[in-house]
Order: sequence, then structure tokens, then C-alpha cells
Amino acid sequence: MGDFTVGDEDFLLDGRPVRLLSGALHYFRVHESQWGHRLAMLRAMGLNCVETYVPWNLHEPRPGEYEDVAALGRFLDAARAAGLWAIVRPGPYICAEWENGGLPHWLTGPLGRRARTNDAEYLAHVDRWFRVLLPQVAERQIDRGGPVLMVQVENEYGSYGTDRRYLEHLAGLLRDCGIAVPLFTSDGPEDHMLTGGSLPGVLATANFGSGAREGFEVLRRHQPSGPLMCMEFWCGWFDHWGAEHVVRDAADATATLREILECGASVNIYMAHGGTNFAGWSGANRAGELHVGALEPTATSYDYDAPVDEAGRPTEKFWRFREVLAEYQDGRTLPELPPAPVELTGSYVVGADGWASLPEVMDVLGGEEREGPVPPTFEEVGVDRGVVRYRVDVPGPRQPYALGVLGLRDVATVYVDGVRAGVLDAEDATLPGPVPGGVAVELWVESLGRVNYGPRGGESKGITGGVLHERQYLHGVRARGLRLDGLSVPGVTKVPFGPAGSAGSAGLHRGAVDLPSAGASFAWLRLPGWGRGFVWVNGFCVGRYWGVGPQRGLYVPGAVLRGGGNEVWVLELAGAEGAGPVTLGA
Repeated sequence: MGDFTVGDEDFLLDGRPVRLLSGALHYFRVHESQWGHRLAMLRAMGLNCVETYVPWNLHEPRPGEYEDVAALGRFLDAARAAGLWAIVRPGPYICAEWENGGLPHWLTGPLGRRARTNDAEYLAHVDRWFRVLLPQVAERQIDRGGPVLMVQVENEYGSYGTDRRYLEHLAGLLRDCGIAVPLFTSDGPEDHMLTGGSLPGVLATANFGSGAREGFEVLRRHQPSGPLMCMEFWCGWFDHWGAEHVVRDAADATATLREILECGASVNIYMAHGGTNFAGWSGANRAGELHVGALEPTATSYDYDAPVDEAGRPTEKFWRFREVLAEYQDGRTLPELPPAPVELTGSYVVGADGWASLPEVMDVLGGEEREGPVPPTFEEVGVDRGVVRYRVDVPGPRQPYALGVLGLRDVATVYVDGVRAGVLDAEDATLPGPVPGGVAVELWVESLGRVNYGPRGGESKGITGGVLHERQYLHGVRARGLRLDGLSVPGVTKVPFGPAGSAGSAGLHRGAVDLPSAGASFAWLRLPGWGRGFVWVNGFCVGRYWGVGPQRGLYVPGAVLRGGGNEVWVLELAGAEGAGPVTLGA
């Protein structure tokens, strides 16, 4: 039991000043079997607290249908067992480089820019969701013997808007749901962000990767008293597909951590352990200073160049941070590290034993086809992660003209009378060659991740404008969606697999691999020369792969692997020639 409060200068636990040495670790990016190990790594690094977001869209994939909401409570119990306090950031928006910033597609699709405002329809959904989610947080607050010290109001709202009434509603809702511990907001250390994202009577914190003294000076202009805290100390960064792998020098990051602590502040290291964007939950950004440019999809790996890497191993940054944090333990000795993760040794080829074309997979696992004058969006056909097949006929007779798409998000493979005609990957794009009249056109459109940050968050996916032949819209569009979660174990057993197809060909590939007795903590799955798609190992979706890099292997948790036979499915969406065999191992 304890009483955690915000004092004039410090956080107070039962009236005694305490400094929060926290690290971000998202329970939804780490296989549950590995929570205990990763939390022990945080404690061994010198942290006394763990912070996590909560992704609404993961737990409510369809309106009123909830999936494993109790995972948050189990994670908080694991944190307490590891000797850590906890900070919970329930959103409803979380950013986190997560699909749609955590907001459900079925909500942002119809609401558009009304999301993240004081709109009554939006808030009705938020109220209902929080009343489902928050009881498990309330009963685990520190004054009830649990680990929860603080709860956040929204997330970096000052980077998005200025709707004070929206933030006030959320703060009141948290209290109505039984949250009695201190509330806080977090924003960049800029005047307009702190003005837009802060609330009177709620602790404001700052997010930055460097310049701690300058950042805290800005924060103090808005909040003259109260404890200082960097709620997100960006010690690394995330990767975008097709870009260079991002790293941050360990010595440079350590110097900033020391600067934060020398300011007398508390800190939350973002990320202490990044983990993995399993099952295609990676979000995306928009390029440019104002975040309105080209789409930049986030990679499956969320390693973040963090102190604890994606596989759970300590890095140089871990050891340097541990040296600094050891000075702030109030005389206590840091615990030893838990046993190191064991990598699967050797490299095992996945033997291909079946293949089904994309149309065959769609016929069995796709949703109901709908027809209308204009192409529906992903949201309108009920697809969050996956593909939508659009079909439209070009009437004739007419001259051959260019065929294009307005408002494409994000990439379309185009077939004319069943023959692949090209790939479109810009919002307004045109096939390189002319298309005659009297033909059938198919466009297989894939979402590469919904925007998670900035003014274009919540935008729809699919064909959001129309299909053009010359300047003329083609009407009478038929659309059918294939959701990633449709490729569950019962679903895939219905697919009419034929003989193994050539490596890298578009379609669903089935393979098998024998492994030595179980016991490895992790393995890497590699698909040299393949195009773009998703992989399942024994029914667990380990995420998206893409030949553009920088990521070259997919992380596979050891709990997913079996001694003996293992089944691997690869859904190749782009198609690639000259691909090599899929391997699992070191």
C-alpha cells in the first residue's frame, strides 16, 4: 500500500520524495511468455518503473467485440512481481508508431477529423471503451497494493490540436472510472504543444531526445512548480521500410540521460525495450516537417536501437545506462541480469509443400463482395490490416487510354484480363501503358500501415478517389476484402492448396520445417529475394517482410516454435522472381 502524490518539486510516496526511473516496454510488442525476462532486464538496468501504452484497436477489432483486454492487467501483475512500479498510457490515441495511433479503423473511417475532439459520437465510443478497460487499472493502483503510479490523459495532444474541452472530458472520465493516482500529459517542449496539450491541475511532462536543460526551461514556463519529468527520452529511433537503419551513439544517449538526471528530473526511457510489431500492426508516418508528405511505413522490427534489443539482449547502451542509473539507487545494489536469451542454432530450410493463388485465397477467406458506383474504402469493407480486391470493367468500344487511380492508399497490383499490367504506388498514379476497352481490370490494393502521427492521422485506406480511364471515372466497382486475421489456423485449412509454387510467386505458400527439441528463446526467419507480404509460424503472425529493407529477418519468439514439425505460411503479395528458400534459425 502507498500514497503517491505530486509535490511542489518532487513525486512523493507516503510523503517521501522519490525519483521515477522508468522505461517503456509495450506488452503488446512482446510475447507474453517473455514479459518476465524483459521486465527483469529493466530492473537490472537500474529502473524502478515500467511504462506501457494500450492499443484500443488491438483489443476491439470490431465495435463491441473485445479481445484479451485482460492482457494489460496480467502485464501490470508481472511488473509488480518484477519489483517495478507502472505508468499506464491508455490513450485513446497513443501514436506509438502503431497502426492508426491505436484508434480503431471502424471509428476513424466514418468520423474522419471528428476523432480526437469533443465530438459527441466519438466520445460515446471512448466512454464505453474506457469503462471496459480501466477497472483493471483502477484495482491495481498503488494505494490498493498494485504498481500503478500515474495515468496519462490522451497522448501528445499538443502536436495535434487545441480542443481543451476534449482533454477535460478525458480527465473527468478517468476519474469517473476510478483512477485516483496522479494524471499527467506529455508533449514536446514547445510553447504551442504545451499550450495545446496541457490541462490546469494535471502534471505536464516533456518528450525529447536531447537538450534536456532547454526542454525543462520551456516546461517551467508553462508549469512553474511540480516535479520535472521527461516522459519520453528518445534514446534511439524506429525504422521505415526502404530507409537506412537508424542508430544512436551509446555515449551520446548516455550523456543526455545523465543530463536529465542532473536536472533533478525523473525519466521514462523510450524505448527501454522496443520489441516487435507482430501481425502487421506497424503504423506509418507522413514525410516532411509538417507530416503531410509521402507515406513512410514503419518496419516490423521495433528494436528502436534500445538498451535491450529486439531479442532481449543487453547492448552497449544498456551497460552505459546501467552505470549512470547505478548512481541513483539510494544505496541499493542493482540486481544481476536474468539468464540470457538462447538463439536457435543452425539454419533450417523451410520445405515448400503447397501453394494457392491470391484469388483462391480470397475466394475462401475473403469477406462478402460488394458492388457500388464508386470504390469503397478499406474501412467501408471492414478491413483493418490486409488487402482489398477491386474489380471494374472498361466498357467498349473505345480507344486505348491510360488507366489510373486517384486517392490510392497505398499500393495496387493491377491485372488486365488476368495478366499483370503493373504496380501503382503513388496516391495519384497511372499505368505505364494504355488499356483498351472491353476488358476486366483487377486492382489488389494493400495498406502499408495507417498514419499514427500528425494531421493526416486516421485517413482512410484503399481507393479513396476513383479509377479513371482517360479522364472518365469507371463506375460499377466490385470490392472484396481479405483481413490478415482471416488467415487463422481454421481458415487456412480451408484453402485449396495445390503443389508448391515457385519461390516468391504471388499467393499463399505453405511449408514445413523440423527443428531440434524446443528450448530456444528466439530465432530469425529470412526470405531472401522475396517481395512483400506476411509470415505465420505455427499460426502466429510474426509480421510483414519487405525486400526493400532495412530489416532482413523477422523475429520469432521461442514460445511459438516446436521441437519437431513446424508449419510456415508466407502470403506473398507483390510477387518476386529469383527468390531463395525461406530459412529459420540463426
